[in-house]
Order: sequence, then C-alpha cells, then structure tokens
Amino acid sequence: MKKCLIIYNEPSPDALPDELDVLDQVNFIGDTLQTLGYDVSRQGITDNFFTEISEIAGSRYEFVFNLVESVGKKAEILYFIPALLNMSHIPYTGCPLEATFITGSKVLARRIMKADGIPVAGGYKVSEADRLTHGRKYILKPVWEDGSLGITEESVFVFDGKVPEILKGKNDSHWFIEEFIEGREFNVSVMSGPDGPEVLPPAEMIFHDYPGHIPRIVSYNAKWVEGTFQYENSRRNFPLDLSEKLMKNIRDAVLGCWHTFGLKGYARVDMRVDEAENVYVLEANANPCISPDSGFISAGLHAGYTHAGIISRIISDLNK
Repeated sequence: MKKCLIIYNEPSPDALPDELDVLDQVNFIGDTLQTLGYDVSRQGITDNFFTEISEIAGSRYEFVFNLVESVGKKAEILYFIPALLNMSHIPYTGCPLEATFITGSKVLARRIMKADGIPVAGGYKVSEADRLTHGRKYILKPVWEDGSLGITEESVFVFDGKVPEILKGKNDSHWFIEEFIEGREFNVSVMSGPDGPEVLPPAEMIFHDYPGHIPRIVSYNAKWVEGTFQYENSRRNFPLDLSEKLMKNIRDAVLGCWHTFGLKGYARVDMRVDEAENVYVLEANANPCISPDSGFISAGLHAGYTHAGIISRIISDLNK
C-alpha cells in the first residue's frame, strides 16, 4: 500500500479556534486519502521542526501532505517547512517554497502584483499615515498573519487628519494600511488540472443585516467566534448571476496570481469588488484552509467534484 504523511502545526495548549482548525483538516485529509488507497500517518510539527523534517527524510513516504500553517505560532517563518522539505528532496503538496515565501508577506505580494498588472488597492506603511487622504476609509492589516488574525471591526477607519488610535504602537514590519474598497467581497479558489489551473466558482461573502456602524469585512469574529453577531450573520454564497465582465475580471486576477507567484496544487485569492465591477486583490493565499466546511472544499463541491476528486487533483501536482 502507498504510504503518505500528513504534517501540521501542533496546536499549543492555549490554542484559539483559528489554530485548532488544522486538526479538522488533518482528520478530513486523512480520511479522504485512505479512501484513495493510502496508508496515512500523521505528525504534528513543533518548534523542533528542523529535526522533525530531517527525520521524515529517512522514511519511505510517497509524499508529505503539508498542512503546516505557522511555526511556533509565527506565520513569518511558515516558508521554513517547504524549504526544509525541498532541501531534503521530500515530495510535498501545495505551493512551493518560493510562492509560500513571497505570498507570506502581504506587502511584498502586493508590490509584485502591482508590478505585474494585477489590481490592488492603494497601500501605505504605518509610518506614512500623514499621507492618507482626509475623509477616505482605510483598513489596518497585519503583514504576515492569515485567517483574519489581527483583523477587527476597529481595523477599518476614516482618516480625519489625525493619526487614529488603532495605529499607535504599530510598526511597518508587522502592519500596513490599505485603502478600503466599499463593495462586495469574494474568495476564489483555484486548483491544478490536467489542462492548467482551474478557477472554481467564486464564493461571495454575504454580510446579512449588518448595521452601518459594523464594517462588512471578514473579521476574526466573523470567521471564528461563534455566538458573535458577525459570525452568525456572515455567510458564504455562490452567486449564479455574475456578469461576464465581473467573471472575466475575477478569472484574470486569479490566474494572474497563479502564474505570477508560481502557485501549485491549490490556492485561494481573496478580493473586493467595487460598484463598477473592478476587482482589487486582497491576498493570494498559498496555503488556504481545506477543512470539510472550508471555502476551498465548498467551491470544489459546488463545481461538481467529490472530496476524493479534489484531493486527487492536489496530490497530482506535487513539488518534487
């Protein structure tokens, strides 16, 4: 029987919901791989990751399914895992080292997207707050974190000429300011296929009955904290009535990210859309969540694939 290993970031004893979610992914991927005929082993990756990856190199696994989302709770060094797998010549799933490194920094990724003609909203360093336009709306975002970590309703602010309270104590290494695009928000999944990357049906985030004082964003509360207004009133929808113009703009942005960053296996591109149906990429996620209720898996099912079919696509595009 073919052997494979799932690696994932071992949750800490005080793990929050966003960190614990990886265990759902491990169980789902493990069960699906078994239906595909694999003998599946699992290993949590800890601060001792260098030794742990080195020991994997001596084992006879056909490939490693990489679900590591952070190392020691630090997203800055997420790329260390594909780097060590690459160094040890261990085949692994998902995006390669280079793509993981570049997209890990939203600031670096934005710079590259802009240079390659992929639309992004205007951005500023925290230290450039004096350059903001009076009366315009902005959002403060973490440079490195995913999963809406660090994004709260207070992250969105209107510049009134003074440095807002939320910027105080923040630095350019870990935070940046982005022009806030009023409009719709889409999460668009993409996976490898025999004829190239396949853009899956776009998922729109619906902010149901949001009052005017709560920004329509996927905040940490909306994504993870059950019982909050945001969690209970934000939901995913796959609209069937998108115009040709909007679908083209979405596809162009997603495929632009895929080719520009050298994405592989599976990925997700998040974007905002204004009233004129112009898209603005928020981020290219090279390591998106693939738990059974995730946006990526939901998009695959919506496109007509089974769980086994989705995972088969991912493991057909290994980094070797």
